[in-house]
Amino acid sequence: MPRTSPSAPSDVDPAEEKPAEENPAGATASVRTRRIREFARDVLGYESFRPGQELAMQAVVGGHDTLAVLPSGAGKTAIYQVAGQLLDGPVVVVSPLIALQRDQVDRLTELEDRAGRAAQLNSTLSAGDHREVLEQVGDGTVRFVFLAPEQLAKPEVVDALEAAHPALFVVDEAHCVSAWGHDFRPDYLRLGPVVEQLGHPTVLALTATAAPPVRAEIVERLGMREPEIVVAGFDRPEIRLEVEQHADAHGKDRAVLDRVLAEIGEGRGPGIVYSATRKGTEQIAADLADRGLRARHYHAGLNKGDREDTQRAWMDDELDVVVATTAFGMGIDKPGTRFVVHAEPADSIDSYYQEIGRAGRDGDPALALLVYRQEDLGLRRFFAAGAPAEEELQQVAGLVAAAPAAGLEDGVDVKTLREETGRAATPLARDLNLLEQVSAVVLDEDGAAHPADGAPSPGDAAAAARELAEHHERVDQSRVEMMRGYAETTECRRQFLLGYFGEQLDEPCGNCDNCDAGTAQEHPGADDHDTPFPVETPVEHSEWGPGVVMRVEDDRITVLFDEVGYKTLGLAAVVDNDLLRARG
Repeated sequence: MPRTSPSAPSDVDPAEEKPAEENPAGATASVRTRRIREFARDVLGYESFRPGQELAMQAVVGGHDTLAVLPSGAGKTAIYQVAGQLLDGPVVVVSPLIALQRDQVDRLTELEDRAGRAAQLNSTLSAGDHREVLEQVGDGTVRFVFLAPEQLAKPEVVDALEAAHPALFVVDEAHCVSAWGHDFRPDYLRLGPVVEQLGHPTVLALTATAAPPVRAEIVERLGMREPEIVVAGFDRPEIRLEVEQHADAHGKDRAVLDRVLAEIGEGRGPGIVYSATRKGTEQIAADLADRGLRARHYHAGLNKGDREDTQRAWMDDELDVVVATTAFGMGIDKPGTRFVVHAEPADSIDSYYQEIGRAGRDGDPALALLVYRQEDLGLRRFFAAGAPAEEELQQVAGLVAAAPAAGLEDGVDVKTLREETGRAATPLARDLNLLEQVSAVVLDEDGAAHPADGAPSPGDAAAAARELAEHHERVDQSRVEMMRGYAETTECRRQFLLGYFGEQLDEPCGNCDNCDAGTAQEHPGADDHDTPFPVETPVEHSEWGPGVVMRVEDDRITVLFDEVGYKTLGLAAVVDNDLLRARG
């Protein structure tokens, strides 16, 4: 069973009394504590730890699989940087983006003489450089190797890593492994089997956002053994939370510009503006530039060089504002970011929390503002809708299943599928991802599809994939509704935000617009609620099936159901009609 550990002060060592023979690191807990603190201080410059950091380091160095859920900017990477020095063997870090890998390698390169050499392993390398990195991991020259999960589809990569006997297997952005996660990536599904093939080195999973069901799926998918689960809390009290409501599009658009100009004018910059569409980013950036700000837009439709130059300019303090879609996301770490403004609602509280978490990472006051028009939720509902037709899925599954007989030993790529089906690349990629999740196809690093071993028939695969897509749609729609709830609540916004993740804040925060307006009410503490369903209680609904209680208020509870996502229920109706029962 997983062991959940709340964050603890840096002078607390939960493993202090464990005998040395139970310690895979070969040292007593007190010796590990001293070594962890010495390295963190002398090499990384840490005079103290942030909540959860040292607890996670202790668990990893002690040989325990560990899931660390720490807020954005809480120094998750330091956990494996420190732990990697005290373990005997290389450290494999799975990271979803090449840019994010490059950033971590650059940081470690500055410490190479004391922390060990770091290298990337990705599709940008030549075959010779690729081979050289693997050889250097094997002979100990490279201590930290960063790679995308697609690399682990290559048998030669996994074989080379197995021969190197890694001591630590790190999964960054670990919520990507969970179908419940807001940024699920099918290529993360291969990580659990890879861990076992590598001899199950100690596993460290890192994420900034993971509600209890996501945590459970991370543990299951990665095959973690009796893991320590360190949750440092989701609260970022330095970030002020505001929502500004508007009835018409023109007023909303003008408000976005006015607030950004005001923040920059008061010296509270730089900042990020998020827009739901590429066109929106371009328009807002142009309008801000017309008003004298150094502003650029950023989205996935730009060429790679333009995206990289904008990110470089942002990091080098050459811009006041970046206006972006969610493509400006993972790996964007500028501690002095003073505000994040959303011109439209995010697709979920999960995404919103991650996006606003890019502000105030230096611990100084920052602003998270949502400029809200209720009609904009329609765009998010549209994005969350649209499960593919079963016939389309069956056609794709059939083409992949027939590939070997047709002589396509290298699999079927999206280009070939487009020619065969007459459909666009994006829906075909979505169909392949769904079929991979139901074990009908396997996608290699190049995105080509191969029949999975023991794959169901195309008809059965299509039915299962369609059912899975409908499930994802229901959950995604429920997340949009929770975003609406955040935007329209008159209660403390921080209590609402934290409650979404199953964390209770007993008193209004005093640092949101509703607290200032006096509409946020004082509620009993989490332990004082007279409710049969406390937070994190597993429950069963007669129609919606199993779920977990995420938030408790005076007159309502919010439950995350496995099949239908988030639902907010009146407590009186639940009790009077016996709608829920607690599961053992």
